[in-house]
Amino acid sequence: MNTNENSPYIKALRDYMGLEKKESILVVADEAKREIGLELFEAGKTLCSNALYIEMKSRDVNGEEPPKQIAELMKQVDVVICPTSKSLTHTKARINACQLGVRVGTMPGITKEILERCLSADFNQIVAVSNKVQELLDNAKTIRVISQLGTDLTMNKEGRKAISSTGVIREKGAGGNLPSGEVYLAPVEGKSNGKLVVDGSIAGIGKVNEIVTIEIKDGYATSITGGNEAQQLDDTLRKVGKEAYSVAEFGFGTNYKAEICGLILEDEKVLGTIHIAFGNNKSFGGNVDVPVHIDAIVKNPTVYFDDILIMENGKLSVIA
Repeated sequence: MNTNENSPYIKALRDYMGLEKKESILVVADEAKREIGLELFEAGKTLCSNALYIEMKSRDVNGEEPPKQIAELMKQVDVVICPTSKSLTHTKARINACQLGVRVGTMPGITKEILERCLSADFNQIVAVSNKVQELLDNAKTIRVISQLGTDLTMNKEGRKAISSTGVIREKGAGGNLPSGEVYLAPVEGKSNGKLVVDGSIAGIGKVNEIVTIEIKDGYATSITGGNEAQQLDDTLRKVGKEAYSVAEFGFGTNYKAEICGLILEDEKVLGTIHIAFGNNKSFGGNVDVPVHIDAIVKNPTVYFDDILIMENGKLSVIA
């Protein structure tokens, strides 16, 4: 087990989660992420007074709840970290634990390479850029995303607060991805319109080999066309029902070390990208509560918050 003080496992728990000697930690893993889960468990044992490891069967989709026994255990420690195949970020289990003051870091699809690459970034720089983007987004009423491939999507965000997810999860009741580097919010339901051309990746599917074109009207994806990835996305959403097609999230990547690798945990953090998610947004200010949340990445977008140019063809126009 790699538990030297410079290992990414120690850094994740000590520097990003702020784990202290007097605290307790629970590692929630599944069979696919067992090796990383056990590395984090060993790191936790060196850093705090009580470390627990529990393993569940892999969930079928992002946003599916863990077993109720694990959800209860998540409420009974100081820190929870979740290296799992599918995301627990937007689950009631995560939300309920955070409401009780637990700090929860979710790591859907995590790999050793992602840990090492993304945690090598200067988190102070990620924090500065994320907080600046959050400030600008909070002061806007509309978001417009365009791209050279044909994306032209306008979203209303009046009354919705942006979240700066830096991966630094040290405050009581804080929760988010680790590693991270994004700013996101739930656009107002029913008020997103336009076209989204996905050329990066799709959560649970991977890198896009043939661009996916999604027509959006009054807050819902009304058609999804393209190749195999488009079909997989449509099939996944259809199984859940109409609300799964709802525009759930606008996200803006802020991690300069992140690269598009086909795993959404890293892909949605890449500086120079935005992502739009469909499905559940109940956990971050929205009203849609369905057991699925799927992000789609757009590379090199041009982004406006109201009439302020934030990014042009993937290059930041506003630097913190």
